Amino acid sequence: MKKLFLLLFIPVICFAQENQLKDFNRLLSSIKSGAEVRTIIHYSLAKLVIDGKTEQAPDAIGGMNLNTFEYFAIGSVRNDKAFVSASETVLISHPRYGYVLNYIKLRIYEDNTVEIIARYLDPKTYEIKMDEIFYGEINNGSNNGAVYLFLK
Repeated sequence: MKKLFLLLFIPVICFAQENQLKDFNRLLSSIKSGAEVRTIIHYSLAKLVIDGKTEQAPDAIGGMNLNTFEYFAIGSVRNDKAFVSASETVLISHPRYGYVLNYIKLRIYEDNTVEIIARYLDPKTYEIKMDEIFYGEINNGSNNGAVYLFLK
C-alpha cells in the first residue's frame, strides 16, 4: 500500500509548482521566456503620494496582465536600476468623474521595489482628473509587499 501511495503522490509533488513570482529576477526570467504574468496590487499596503504629500492609501485591489512590457538594463535610459515597465489604459465609469480613461503604469525595479502611477484622464481632452503615485514592493510571501506577481 505504501508503494502505491508513493507512486501516486510523487507525480503530484513533481508537477505542483508555486505560481507566485517572489522577486524581480523570477519576473524577468519568466517574461524573457514568454510566460504570461498577472499583477495583483493591494493599494492599502503601498505608500500613496499625491502632490508630493503622503496620504492614506485606499483599501482597494487592482490587477493587470503584463501583456505589453519593456525591460531596461542599468544605464539604458540613464537609469540607475534595471526595471520592467508596463502600462494599460481602459475606459471606466467612475461615480465621481463619469467616464474616464483609467491609466495604470508599473515600474518594477531590480531591488524588488515597485512604482505605480494611477491616472484618470478625460477621454476627449486627456485632461488629468486624478493623479496618484504608489510605492511598494514585490510580495515575497514573507513581507507585506503590495504587489503580487503570478504566472498565468
